[in-house]
Amino acid sequence: MQRRDFFNSFKSTFSKKQEELKAIRPPYFEDESLFKRECIKCDGVCALSCEQNIIIIKEDKTPTLDFSNSGCTYCDECAKVCPNEVLKIENKRNIDTKITIDILKCLSWHQTMCFSCKDPCLDDAIEFLAMFRPQINENCTSCGFCIKVCPSDAITIGE
Repeated sequence: MQRRDFFNSFKSTFSKKQEELKAIRPPYFEDESLFKRECIKCDGVCALSCEQNIIIIKEDKTPTLDFSNSGCTYCDECAKVCPNEVLKIENKRNIDTKITIDILKCLSWHQTMCFSCKDPCLDDAIEFLAMFRPQINENCTSCGFCIKVCPSDAITIGE
């Protein structure tokens, strides 16, 4: 059993539900109002094209990102297939949300050696003071890969 699997076996079931959060849009849009106006004409092809399966179509037929199983690779596929040009490659930017570490829940902040969040971070956005006290730095693109691997649900999505 790998360290990450061991820690994930203790994962809390009390994490925030995606429905409770503000819609986190794919990182390729310019105007939020286009989602409500144009996405209702579409069959959710952006969700079908997502290789990480993190785009879900809400009841209002607009796409939102769900980081409960994976993160965004910024692969551009959702923007390439968008038939109504809501998502465009030229509008590519960081995902419009803030990722934070709750120090009251974080194992490392409580003297348990855990690097679960640092390992999948492709942007070196999580720094540790010595072996403990992880902090998210300015390199964070809010891709979400750190969220699902945290064994104590200490990594949260904010606005």
